Amino acid sequence: MPKTKQLEDFATQVRRDILRQVHKVNSGHPGGSLGCTEFFVALYQEVLERKGDFDMDGIGEDLFFLSNGHISPVYYSVLARSGYFPVEELNTFRLINSRLQGHPTTHEGLPGVRIASGSLGQGMSVAIGAAQAKKLNNDDHLVFSLHGDGELQEGQNWEAIMYAAGKKVDNLISTIDLNGQQIDGSTDDVLPMGSLKGKFEAFGWDVMEIKDGNNITAVIEGLNEAKSRTGKGKPVCVLMHTVMGHGVDFMMHTHAWHGKAPNDEQLEIGLAQNPETLGDY
Repeated sequence: MPKTKQLEDFATQVRRDILRQVHKVNSGHPGGSLGCTEFFVALYQEVLERKGDFDMDGIGEDLFFLSNGHISPVYYSVLARSGYFPVEELNTFRLINSRLQGHPTTHEGLPGVRIASGSLGQGMSVAIGAAQAKKLNNDDHLVFSLHGDGELQEGQNWEAIMYAAGKKVDNLISTIDLNGQQIDGSTDDVLPMGSLKGKFEAFGWDVMEIKDGNNITAVIEGLNEAKSRTGKGKPVCVLMHTVMGHGVDFMMHTHAWHGKAPNDEQLEIGLAQNPETLGDY
């Protein structure tokens, strides 16, 4: 197992990648990407049982589906630095004819990406379908998914959440990024959702929390605990508390950086707070 310091250094480099990607094209979503960095690093470096070679079927390995696809900068960085495609390709983020579009897509065959996502509310349904397919194939591996908290305001989620429990899809672990922010403000101001723990439990899920989703050790321990709860007749929900913009002080605790790129001066400040560890692309 890589040491905690190695994983923290990995996360620091990913944050540099996020900032540089969105700055170069003056477009993208740094806030949620920075907030979910530890989750992606933990998932791909420690938690997922994944094969070295990528194929779309994903038989005999765990699968991951990103529902809130606008946080593609963190997804692309971790996929590249986990060996799915060349790190240098991060230079093409959001460019015409690039495989690294603003929302992940599959039409160009990007290794690591199995669905086009970013139309919010749909990832849960896809993850459930994949989890049921694994059961039909007698494949005992797991399906993981990630969702934004504001995304849960979309109604399709709740149909899927009800279905997953009703059909005992107990090889599914769905993590909710609870940063309390969305594009127009705080989630409480836009549309209060009350107790998500209470809602998921009422819908028949096994619910647990990661109190500090920006602590790599806490995320690894939480996801491993979630794995231990699978196979018991209920889908598993992980409520992961994070800070939007974590790691860049002027981006933290505000929705303002949900979908805005830093200027030259802001980039330098952000990079200074996240020194190069694995080498820039």
